[in-house]
Amino acid sequence: MTVPESDVLAARYGRTRANRRRDRVLLIAGAAFAAIVLLAWVVWAGLDGQKPQVEVTDTGHRLINDERAVEVSWNLSVPPGNDTACVVQALNEDFTVVGWKVIDVPASTQHIRSLTETVRVAQEANTGLIYRCWLT
Repeated sequence: MTVPESDVLAARYGRTRANRRRDRVLLIAGAAFAAIVLLAWVVWAGLDGQKPQVEVTDTGHRLINDERAVEVSWNLSVPPGNDTACVVQALNEDFTVVGWKVIDVPASTQHIRSLTETVRVAQEANTGLIYRCWLT
């Protein structure tokens, strides 16, 4: 009994029924795995909840040379009712921190507030800015 030429070519190039069945099973298993991962991510992200976000933007600074200080102004955006702390720093011309102050900002009913704080410096400063803010 001779095998048809098309079956010989199919076997040579991996196109037999067994290979098709195996490929189909692998494709279904891969799709199921991807669906499970996607579903797990959606559940995890949905249960994570929305945490209050703190955003801060420097609006300016003023050098006070006679007092060796820097006055820093910034806008703080935080959901109402949250206490916040911010670090204000003064830098010299080499970008070295020459003054540092932690400010406790009490809760407010306003979402966005403009704040100003004076930081005393150990050396002459060129600039002042907000380093970081967080919820307390």
